Amino acid sequence: MINERMINALVLAGLLALPLYALAVDEPFTITLVTRAVILALAAVGLNIVLGFGGMVSFGHAVFFGIGGYAMGILAYHAQTYSTLDLGLFTTEGTKLMPVIWLVAMAVSGLVALIIGLLSLRTSGVYFIMITLAFGQMFFYFAISWAEYGGEDGVSIYVRNSFPGLNTLVPIQFFAICFVILCLVLFLKERLRASPFGLALNAARQSATRAETVGLNPMRLRLVAFVISGMITGLAGALFADLNRFVSPSMFSWQLSGELIVLIIIGGAGRLMGPVIGACVFVALEHFLGGLTDFWHVYLGLILLGIVLFGRGGIIGMLTRTEGAHV
Repeated sequence: MINERMINALVLAGLLALPLYALAVDEPFTITLVTRAVILALAAVGLNIVLGFGGMVSFGHAVFFGIGGYAMGILAYHAQTYSTLDLGLFTTEGTKLMPVIWLVAMAVSGLVALIIGLLSLRTSGVYFIMITLAFGQMFFYFAISWAEYGGEDGVSIYVRNSFPGLNTLVPIQFFAICFVILCLVLFLKERLRASPFGLALNAARQSATRAETVGLNPMRLRLVAFVISGMITGLAGALFADLNRFVSPSMFSWQLSGELIVLIIIGGAGRLMGPVIGACVFVALEHFLGGLTDFWHVYLGLILLGIVLFGRGGIIGMLTRTEGAHV
């Protein structure tokens, strides 16, 4: 039987080796492709905290992805146009410094996740799915009507934002930033899973009633997980917008929320590297099959169908012959 830790190590090694090989043979597009997979994996890792650990199927996580993207787009737009951003209590000319943008993206995403969580976590099951979807659609249509920042056309950023000591326009250097962030988030996620909070959240997922009888507060546990999840997904949105140097309302779309869930199911819900494997499979299919047919999602659907029917632990579950979290 293949050990899951071995799979995790091989996946990370492969993610690192492929861009280095592409650098050696001078294929910058391959580096960008892997960077896209890393960023989508980061967003799915954030969602997996509530879906895999907490058993909450959120169909509106694109809200936080889009908020992170627009946080980057708005700050960079005002920095490149030398215009003033009026925030009510104070004004700023924006910034193109990545660490500052990330902090803003995570803070705003966390605040919105807190508000959405306080409302949506009062429900469960299909009602929770629908209310998160409703919030996603609200933000989507708001972004379309936000004429100040391009409305339906979105906002283009002329030059990629900066990181101290690095040239982020060089694909391998921007990949390195995203890869290090993914590794740090995976480390924190694993520590979170094994922490008292993670164990309590897992207990609440299995039986909220039993968790309450031993003095736990399932609502509070789920809310904290929801906020952490939103912040990570918001960070991924900021990186994704920086990768494309473009932000648009499509980052709020329900299709993106669905794709993040698909990534987790393909790799394995509740698995450390499940979202990473799912993102790699998704980007590979999109690249290799997308050039052959516009209906490449059919093949993605067949893979998803096969996993749901014959490998409920995702690809990792099939390789290790164990099932993942039941959600």
